Amino acid sequence: MIVDIPGTPGTFTGLVLRISQCVFAAASISYMVSSGSFFNYTAFCYLIAAMGLQVIWSFGLAILDTFALVRKKTLLSPVFVSLFVVGDWVTATLSLAGASSSAGVMVLYFGDLGSCSFEAECWRYQLSVTLAFLSWISISVSSLTTLWLLASSV
Repeated sequence: MIVDIPGTPGTFTGLVLRISQCVFAAASISYMVSSGSFFNYTAFCYLIAAMGLQVIWSFGLAILDTFALVRKKTLLSPVFVSLFVVGDWVTATLSLAGASSSAGVMVLYFGDLGSCSFEAECWRYQLSVTLAFLSWISISVSSLTTLWLLASSV
C-alpha cells in the first residue's frame, strides 16, 4: 500500500520539512548565542539545548531522506515510521517547551519589567524565539504526518 501524504519520510516534501527544521533551529541557536548574556536565563539555555537536539535529529533524518530519494527507496516500514513518530514527538515537545519558556521570559523581563531596549540584545532574543517557533511549526507538521502514517499502516 502506497500512502501519498505530503511530508512523508523519503519524499521531496519530507526532505524540505527536515531541512527547514534544521535551518530554523540552527538559526535560533546562532542568534541566541550571538548575544552576550543569554546564559543568565535558564529558559534561554534550555532553548539552546532543545534546538541543538532538533538540529541533530532533523539533520540525521534529512540525510536519510536524501539517501532514500537518491536510491529510490521507501521509508514506510512500520519500524521506521514508529521511530520517526517517537523522535518527532519528543523533539516537537522539547522545542515547544523551549520556545514557550523563552517567550515567557521575553514577555516578563523585557516587556513587563521594561529591562530591554531594541538597541541592546533584545532583538536577538526575540528573533531566536521566533525562529524556534518556526522550527516547532515545521516539526509539528512532520510529527502529525508520521503519526498519520503509523495510524494508516495498522
